[in-house]
Amino acid sequence: MPKAMKAQVIERPGKMSLKQVPVPIINEDEVLIKVKMCGICGTDWKIYNGKYASEYLPMISGHEFWGIIEAVGSNSKGLSIGDRVSVDICMPCGTCYFCRRGEELLCQTFTQLGIHTDGAFAEYVKVPWKNCYFIPNEIDNYSAAFIEPMAAVLQASKKMDCKISSSVVIIGCGLGILHASMAKLRGAAPVIVIGDSPAKLAMAKAMGVDITIDINEISDPVAEVKRLTNGIGADYVLEAVGTTKTYEQAFAMVRRGGKVEAFGVCPEGETAALPPYEFVLGEKKVSGSCAGIGNDWGDVINLLKYNRIDPRPLFSMVVPLEELESAMHELRTNRDLIKVFVSPEISERIIL
Repeated sequence: MPKAMKAQVIERPGKMSLKQVPVPIINEDEVLIKVKMCGICGTDWKIYNGKYASEYLPMISGHEFWGIIEAVGSNSKGLSIGDRVSVDICMPCGTCYFCRRGEELLCQTFTQLGIHTDGAFAEYVKVPWKNCYFIPNEIDNYSAAFIEPMAAVLQASKKMDCKISSSVVIIGCGLGILHASMAKLRGAAPVIVIGDSPAKLAMAKAMGVDITIDINEISDPVAEVKRLTNGIGADYVLEAVGTTKTYEQAFAMVRRGGKVEAFGVCPEGETAALPPYEFVLGEKKVSGSCAGIGNDWGDVINLLKYNRIDPRPLFSMVVPLEELESAMHELRTNRDLIKVFVSPEISERIIL
C-alpha cells in the first residue's frame, strides 16, 4: 500500500491543485477504496467556485464514484478486499430529532462524503463500511459511477409518487432525462421533457420520452403543457433546473390538485412568486427531494442489474484525474455534454 496518492485539492474558491497527499488511514469502522471512476456533479462546480460548502475548504471533492476495496477495518462485516462497491455518501448522526424519526436527510449535523469531507477525486478514499453496496458483474463500469445520481433521481421519484397513467412534466434535459425515464418506468403517460438543447431533447426522445418541448422554439412552455393536457395542466411537474423562473413555470403548469416535485437547487436567498390562492382553492401540492440515501443505492443497483433503466446514453466522456479542472469548465460551456467521468487510472480522454 503506497503512503501517498494523487488528489485534486480545492484549496480555495477557484483554486484547484493536483497534489501528492497522504493515503487516508482507516479506523475499525471504515474501509479504504481504490477509486476507479468518479462522475462530475454540479455540486462539485459549486464547491469549486465557493458557492457551496466553502467553509470546508481545502478539500478533495467528488462523490459519484465506485471502486475496489483495498483495506477493511476490524469491525466491518460482509466486505472483503477486492470487492467492487458503490458508496452511500450520506452520513447522518443517527440520534437527532430528525434521524430518530427516520428522516435522516434532514439530520441537524448532516454530512456527505466529497461535499463536507474528503471525497473521490483522488486515487483512494476512506468510507464507513456500513455505507458500501456490492456492485454485481451485470453493471458496467460507467453505470457503476452513475449509481449516486441515480439514487437521487430514485428518491425524487419516490417522493413525487406519480400514479400509473398520470401525466408528468420534467423541466430540464440534463439529469431530467433520467427523471423522465424513471417516470416512464412507473407507468406515467404522457411523459414530457422541457429543455433548451436540441441534442439533449433528441436523446430524451430516443430514450422513450413521449413529448419534448424546445423552449428555443416554443416561448410559452406553460401554455404548451396546458394544450397537451386538454387545458387541465400536468398531474405532476418535476423541476430539475434550479431557477426561480422555471419554478414559477412549474407551479403554473401543474393542474389543480397536482403536485410539484422540487429537485433543482436555486442559489440560497432567491425566491419565486407563487400565488397562495392556488394552494388553497387549487389544492396544489409541493415536496422537495435533495439526495438519495440508504437503500436507494440497493434499489438502483437492482434496477441496473435487471436492465429496468439504462443511463448509458447520457454518458459523454471520461477524463484523467489531471484534467478534472478543465473538464469542469467544459461542462459549463458545452451544452451537449451531460455526464463526464474522471478516472485516476487513465492518461488520455475516452469519448463514450
